[in-house]
Amino acid sequence: MTNPTLPTLPTVRLGNDGPAVGVQGLGCMGMSEFYGPTDTAEALATLDAALEAGVTLFDTADAYGSGHNEELIGPFVRANRDRVVLATKFALERRADDPAYRGIRNDPAYIRSAVDASLRRLGVDVIDVYYMHRRDPAVPLAESVGAMAELVAAGKVRYLGLSEVSGSELREAYAVHPIAALQSEWSVFARDVESSAVPAAAELGVAFVPYSPLGRGFLTGSFAAAEELAADDFRRSQPRFHGENAAANLALVEPIRRIAAARGATAAQVALAWVHQRAQVHGLTVVPIPGTRKRSRLAENTAAAAVRLTAEELALLEPIAGRVVGDRYTDMTFTSAGRE
Repeated sequence: MTNPTLPTLPTVRLGNDGPAVGVQGLGCMGMSEFYGPTDTAEALATLDAALEAGVTLFDTADAYGSGHNEELIGPFVRANRDRVVLATKFALERRADDPAYRGIRNDPAYIRSAVDASLRRLGVDVIDVYYMHRRDPAVPLAESVGAMAELVAAGKVRYLGLSEVSGSELREAYAVHPIAALQSEWSVFARDVESSAVPAAAELGVAFVPYSPLGRGFLTGSFAAAEELAADDFRRSQPRFHGENAAANLALVEPIRRIAAARGATAAQVALAWVHQRAQVHGLTVVPIPGTRKRSRLAENTAAAAVRLTAEELALLEPIAGRVVGDRYTDMTFTSAGRE
């Protein structure tokens, strides 16, 4: 079970009228930044392998590597434009003179400039799914989504998405323009979205695109504490991976490991299978986007789409999220949970 391959992934639709995509996508962020050193050649080979495995939704953002990630995957997207569903995002503003700076911009003027910059870096004429990466409560949501809707009318964007919004915010946005996908963190380790965002998405027919479905690698056993990671690794800043928090959370992973061992699977496959089965539990389309830079991990992850956990196995995993120690981010202000 560790290295099974699928001839292709089954397809689902993003939103009521959105594009058909493989039931698992690929997060490309780590190919440029945040998770330590990258082998660029292997990362690019992973893009090709993903497409052959039936992955068609490729996820990037203008903030990843301050534009580098869009430039990196651009040639791949252009070479396979009729097969790739391209998703990128705006809202996280960065500054060349201050690499640590992170601002949130949702104003219409910024949105219009951001989409043009992304199109230029990607070298394409249209973005398939354009997400608002984070919500700035100081800007009326109707203004932001209205500006995004103008991009659809102008032919620069095909479908709209939101990231880390609450259920009430999703409903407010949908009243302005249909939303194809909602992207937020969702895993056996992080389930706060189930309080309002998931029910709203199910009600409206919005697809849910879970990012970090493997708990940023923690659920797979790739690291046990932040102190093991490279000095520039983003995960060093996250509270749940430090000191006593990390030790307590590591113990919570044990049921995942036991299930994996009994099945001859990997912990990653069990964790991803749990996310995939949220579709049936909550009655909505779910397309997780685990990020990887390696073909071996890509094969492992896509195989998880064929794994079906039993009721007994799901019961073992059910209590985990409620026992996790530490927040997802140091500052939860710009997450859906921070505005509930």
